[in-house]
Amino acid sequence: MIVTIDGPAGSGKSTAAKGLARRLGYDFLDTGAMYRAIALACLRGDIPPADEARLVALLETLTLEMPPGRVVLDGEDVAGLIRTAEVTRLVTPVADSPAVRRRLTAMQRRIAAGRDFVTEGRDQGTLVFPDAGCKFFLVADEQERARRRVRQMATQGETADLDAVLEAIRYRDARDAARDLAPMVPADDAVRLDTTGLTVDEVVDRMEATVRGRLPAA
Repeated sequence: MIVTIDGPAGSGKSTAAKGLARRLGYDFLDTGAMYRAIALACLRGDIPPADEARLVALLETLTLEMPPGRVVLDGEDVAGLIRTAEVTRLVTPVADSPAVRRRLTAMQRRIAAGRDFVTEGRDQGTLVFPDAGCKFFLVADEQERARRRVRQMATQGETADLDAVLEAIRYRDARDAARDLAPMVPADDAVRLDTTGLTVDEVVDRMEATVRGRLPAA
């Protein structure tokens, strides 16, 4: 069983996906962390994401592994290094690269093959796993999403202006939804869930009930 959770930044995808995976006893795949790892590799190699030739060369040489709770880039666990503001600024242009999309889509399918997985991102139910057994698309009020992002940054020792974060979210939403390659849109068969005002447990409760309702009888 593959369960996909898509939606914009701040909608609660990652937290809910981790909680749902624990409830179901499934593995969890953080696809956003994979794109962040590529962005980190670009920073280290001083490679502009728009330079497709150099980006392709980088992808051919690096190794990326996603063991539970870790992000291993070229043998180094970089889970603690990929959430910085510098990496965050590069994620969107990196994700816009056709070469990166192709490479990570193939990698995500390979990781999930033959396993029970909860996977989250922006194109999991539409592009990566179109035949997933259960799909969700999470949304939330943009003001709430901006507040969540500011709180998250504070836990990482970073300060941010709420209005600036809100504008960044609006820009990224528009860009993600309008891009030609893997736009951020709900799959036709996705369950849409508004997380505004809901606790994490309430979100997970609703998703768990939906997933279990679709599992074959024992």
